Amino acid sequence: MKQYLLFLPLIFIFHDMEEILGFGWFFRNNPWLYKRFPRIMKHYIGFTEFGMAIGVYEELLVFGGISLLAYCFPNTLLYSIWFGFFMALALHFVVHIGHTLYIRKYIPCFITSVISLPASIYIMIKASYFYIFDLFTLLGIILGIVIQILNFMMLHMVMHKVNEKINDPEDNYNKVLIPGRISE
Repeated sequence: MKQYLLFLPLIFIFHDMEEILGFGWFFRNNPWLYKRFPRIMKHYIGFTEFGMAIGVYEELLVFGGISLLAYCFPNTLLYSIWFGFFMALALHFVVHIGHTLYIRKYIPCFITSVISLPASIYIMIKASYFYIFDLFTLLGIILGIVIQILNFMMLHMVMHKVNEKINDPEDNYNKVLIPGRISE
């Protein structure tokens, strides 16, 4: 089982680099999305790559943390939570693929989702050979999925707050200080 644990943060970072690098460009060049999908796109008003990077970093800490914990302290509960995290990540790929098919336009997350989904399924199948699927394991997997859903919701709120702060013209911390020059 240990040989599969670190694939979770590796696959995650592979996928999310495409999002960090591409979402800003995508949102700037497709303003029609805000009119066509106002309920979804309201979460991306004022999007910044820095806000996205903060969210990705937090998620990487979570994925890396559970993977390292399960690696260093192997037990059924940590393996099950890890498996739930991996299932949530795979579902995330399915959602991205669905979004791309629905709007019929490339979204920066599609290519790595298409690559990562089969790899994730393969790793989960291989890892499942090490499980005895009993109630305890199932509850651990469900706990992992629930934690990931709650974490995803929380990090979207944090990203939104970071983006608001970055876009706030009244925020004095946002001004760039040039060495040797006094800035108001």
